[in-house]
Amino acid sequence: MSRPAASEDGRPRPSTIRDVAKRAGVSVATVSRILSGSYPSAPATRSKVMRAVRELDYVANAHARGLAGVRPKSVAIVVNSVVSPHYAHVAQGVQAEAVREGRVCIVGTTGGDPDQELAAVQLMREEHAEAVILVGNIVVDDAYRERMAGYARALAVAGSQLVLCGRPPLGPEVPAIVVEYDNTAGAHALTSHLLSAGHRRILFLGRRTGYTTPESRVAGYRAALAAHGVPHDPGLEVEGTMERGEGHRMMRERLARGTRDFTAVFAANDQIAAGARQALREHGLRIPDDVSLAGFDDLPPAADIDLTTVHVPHEELGRTAVRLALRREAPGSVQHVTLGTHIVVRDSVRPHLPTPSAP
Repeated sequence: MSRPAASEDGRPRPSTIRDVAKRAGVSVATVSRILSGSYPSAPATRSKVMRAVRELDYVANAHARGLAGVRPKSVAIVVNSVVSPHYAHVAQGVQAEAVREGRVCIVGTTGGDPDQELAAVQLMREEHAEAVILVGNIVVDDAYRERMAGYARALAVAGSQLVLCGRPPLGPEVPAIVVEYDNTAGAHALTSHLLSAGHRRILFLGRRTGYTTPESRVAGYRAALAAHGVPHDPGLEVEGTMERGEGHRMMRERLARGTRDFTAVFAANDQIAAGARQALREHGLRIPDDVSLAGFDDLPPAADIDLTTVHVPHEELGRTAVRLALRREAPGSVQHVTLGTHIVVRDSVRPHLPTPSAP
């Protein structure tokens, strides 16, 4: 790599776009257009320019490009939190696909606050993001639908695209792409797995009325019970949020009753399962010898605790969201995609053999 020219005080001077143009033997305008991606240059010309950029260690002045109205192409993802493994893995998929498509990835967090979400969407619109991908479990009510429709239309006017990732569709009149996965089918399959192992008293941890993700999972649980002719007992569904501490609380309070009325546990996600596992062990119960345990998501800590669970394609959710958003103008482009899930069988579930009746 060639050293930058020295300034008057003897220190290295940063290379300029004029230095790149001189080294490549082209005009400054040609360099600018090639670096901004707006110039359909001949391969040989582009190769000369990029070689000069590397040799001179040239870094474009982002501030100057902003003043000139040239912004890097970007994709934005807005999540509740970057700490949760669920959101982190979806964000990783968005980031990977954005880079592959030559885009910068911008990440915003909301903490689940609708006002913060609105502020994040407005900021991404001002940054001219080509797509704004919203991820997160939500309550679908009239206020939510109205807010999302407003986001979608405002972004469309600005030349951007709203993508709802892991959220339900809003209807054909709303210009939003939807990428989700089949929660209900995954929960149905996992419950059927437990039923096929002989379990009839399956405790569901993490029901949360009004929230789309746990509601769709409990719907799959109920449907599987019905399909196997097992009566639905509302007393086996425990209300709680989808956090590890909540899993511990729900199971601890359940065991405090003194009588265990279940042989298996279906935790609404792996975080709940980890907390429930801790409470079971504190109570002297072994998994899977005394109680079978299953989760949903197949994210840490599932493999670490040998947990049977439902695999969700988190990274592919993010990748698909970016692909659909950037290719939305293609004829016949798909606006709603549902990705499949599948069970990952580990050693946390054992067959349950009914206690023989007394003679």
